[in-house]
Amino acid sequence: MDAPYAIEMVNITKRFPGIIANDNITLQLRKGEIHALLGENGAGKSTLMSVLFGLYQAEEGVIKKDGKEVKINNPNDANDLGIGMVHQHFKLVQCFTVLENIILGVESTKGGVLQMDEARAKVKALSEKYGLQVDPDAKIEDITVGMQQRTEILKMLFRDNEILIFDEPTAVLTPQEIDELMEIMRNLRAEGKSILFITHKLNEIKAVADRVTVLRRGKYIGTVDVANTSKEEMSRMMVGRDVSMVVEKEPAKPGNVILKVENMTVASKMHSNNAVKNVSFEVHEGEIVCIAGIDGNGQTELVYGLTGMEPLVDGKITLCGEDISHKSIRARSKEMSHIPEDRHKHGLVLDYPLEYNMILQRYYQPQFTSKMGFLKRADIRAYSEKLEAEYDVRSGQGPITIARAMSGGNQQKAIIAREVDKEHKLLVAVQPTRGLDVGAIEGVHRQLIAERDKGRAVLLISLELEEVMNVPDRILVMYEGEIVGELDPKKTTVEELGLYMAGAKRNVNINANTSEVEESEVIDTAAERKEG
Repeated sequence: MDAPYAIEMVNITKRFPGIIANDNITLQLRKGEIHALLGENGAGKSTLMSVLFGLYQAEEGVIKKDGKEVKINNPNDANDLGIGMVHQHFKLVQCFTVLENIILGVESTKGGVLQMDEARAKVKALSEKYGLQVDPDAKIEDITVGMQQRTEILKMLFRDNEILIFDEPTAVLTPQEIDELMEIMRNLRAEGKSILFITHKLNEIKAVADRVTVLRRGKYIGTVDVANTSKEEMSRMMVGRDVSMVVEKEPAKPGNVILKVENMTVASKMHSNNAVKNVSFEVHEGEIVCIAGIDGNGQTELVYGLTGMEPLVDGKITLCGEDISHKSIRARSKEMSHIPEDRHKHGLVLDYPLEYNMILQRYYQPQFTSKMGFLKRADIRAYSEKLEAEYDVRSGQGPITIARAMSGGNQQKAIIAREVDKEHKLLVAVQPTRGLDVGAIEGVHRQLIAERDKGRAVLLISLELEEVMNVPDRILVMYEGEIVGELDPKKTTVEELGLYMAGAKRNVNINANTSEVEESEVIDTAAERKEG
């Protein structure tokens, strides 16, 4: 007799106003396997996992654990059954420390006093065992999204769960961190844990998963063995058509300087050192310049300085010939569009309907507000419907859908639609394809190139090596707050890019005006350590 499934979700149906998120879906997770859940944005993946974790209740269907039917009314029930979940949008208390977030809900007390030393020791042991380095005393609001991701994973491991749900766990990680996470997942599988792994990234599924279940628009498409299925076949199952993995574009024709950054320095919230140190570069009309680097090397603070979210310690920013170093965010937004890194914190008002989110930063313009100061609701709705159709933003109730109720990928597409459609000379796109499926990524890349070809300047900040190598016309590499290299994506390799990102190689003298490198040096870190 075959062993029962670790988890079996049978004929699950979950409805929301205007949409069936899960339509009669069956998912079977074997013991000791990594089972990927693949689907385009809004396919119902996160909803299905939220049903398993007790965040939602299905209208139809049953859940079985080890062959026995169970009722999961809330996350506490899930935890009691050994089910843990790392959420796509982190469930962390911003003003708490990393350690406080990890133990939240399972605190150990003695005489009413928290026993933090024991918890700290366990977190330290887990972080060392799985290579998830964190600062236990740092506040969540001060750390990078990559560090928040590690905190979420440690939170699950701290509870000794045996069924592990990873909802888009690599969306905010660097390539190196992704490789480490893949190894962590393999180790967890070797220990007998069962893993459900939601992702849009076909390379990751091929690298780590045993089987994959594909959903499309809330319906079950099929379950296949990963080893016997090509990426192209999985992509076709996911979006229902062939997807081009190649970014096609004509050579760039750079024009006038749109953005000029001179000796920019931005402070760090995490420590006394500056996060951005004396950075200078230019972006011309008709070109895409990519800032590449391992997460946490000053890219976030660079964008905050450019967009006005953080003041400059020193330096000058010129946009379209005007010094904007001390201008307000609204003043900068007249010539600049910004797709932010954190869509929830800086991209959307989650409790507003989609139509109001589509006009943020523009609501006061005559197109949307009358001379008397009243919103033109019919015009706002028509504008929102137009963008939803053009950018394939899917939501249960159209323009009146509350942003919080939308899938992460469709929230991202809404922000991209709003920022690209807004009048601008410079588009600052920070991880624009984060959490998007291959079909949507293809569309975003086409859109960025179309912006370039319209004569706009595009500054792309990306952690995705494939994106860094294929989309931009120039690459600037950041390491420890400095620009350490300028590369031509047509002439460089992933290996060389990796050396710059790790600080092992740098262009000594970068001429930002001509994009020429006068001298190059390789830093032999191993030799330096030996001499030291």
